[in-house]
Amino acid sequence: MRILVTGCAGFIGYHLCLALSSESSFKIFGIDNLNNYYDVNLKKNRLKNLRKTQNFIFKKIDLINFNNLNLFIKKNKIDIIINLAAQAGVRFSIEKPEKYFDSNFVGFFNILEASRLNKIKHLIYASSSSVYGDNENYPLKENSETSNPLSFYAASKKTNEIMAESYNTIYKLKSTGLRFFTVYGPYGRPDMSLYKFCDAIHYKKNIYLYNNGKHLRDFTYVDDVIKSILIIVKKYDFRVKKHKIFNICSNNPKSLKFFLRNIEKNFKGKTKVVYLKKQKGDVYKTHGDNQNLIKFTKFKNFTSLEEGIVRFIDWYKKYHKVRY
Repeated sequence: MRILVTGCAGFIGYHLCLALSSESSFKIFGIDNLNNYYDVNLKKNRLKNLRKTQNFIFKKIDLINFNNLNLFIKKNKIDIIINLAAQAGVRFSIEKPEKYFDSNFVGFFNILEASRLNKIKHLIYASSSSVYGDNENYPLKENSETSNPLSFYAASKKTNEIMAESYNTIYKLKSTGLRFFTVYGPYGRPDMSLYKFCDAIHYKKNIYLYNNGKHLRDFTYVDDVIKSILIIVKKYDFRVKKHKIFNICSNNPKSLKFFLRNIEKNFKGKTKVVYLKKQKGDVYKTHGDNQNLIKFTKFKNFTSLEEGIVRFIDWYKKYHKVRY
């Protein structure tokens, strides 16, 4: 099976490619545009690790270049596409919505069209818990209301789901959307709270908590995400005709204050916390129902937040050569 992972130098894409490349029955192809939304060196270091594997081929391609994308898929006879390439970040989408149009709208359309033209057997793509908006009917189920996005990022992800549904209906393109809930872990993005909080403690800077730290998040450890995706790839029945959606979550929300206390405890450091009001685009709480995921994958031993934080901090200290 020949699998293309877009956004392979990104956080989830990197971990997924590592896992897939260890499977002898898969040939893994990765593409990424290596943009500078965050530290490009982190992306290059992820790629450096991936290139050490025997079953991974990388090509620098931007999804908005349809001809290059389509030619690469055709040339390499791709069977399955896992689309993890997107402009990430809720807050950044408020500042620079135009950045999201190219990557998350045009780029995703190009993925759909290339999938159709090349008769891709299964398209798996990243969506987000942000599509639920400030929905208060917890835990959030895949059929919960998703028509009130609070950010342009959320709107782009909901649009992706609608586009995939339409391609399934019109062209019978088999696809599965994954609504990720606050994924964290080693080699994570520097713009996410866990990395930012560790940076603040290490470099003795202030930590900023929006909504006075009252936010609750359904933190999901990256290894659990990867295990779920691997099972979905392997167990997918190609006779299935419907477009599917899965919540990828731990079903165990924790407050940011709880999150920060555990980081300080395990990092063995503290810093000043500055409490700020709720920012535009932020939802108060994310809490996903993962019963459909568990039913399909039979995977239910999710990593505790406390354990996940320890693993991240161990990686962070090694990566940044922190000595205490």
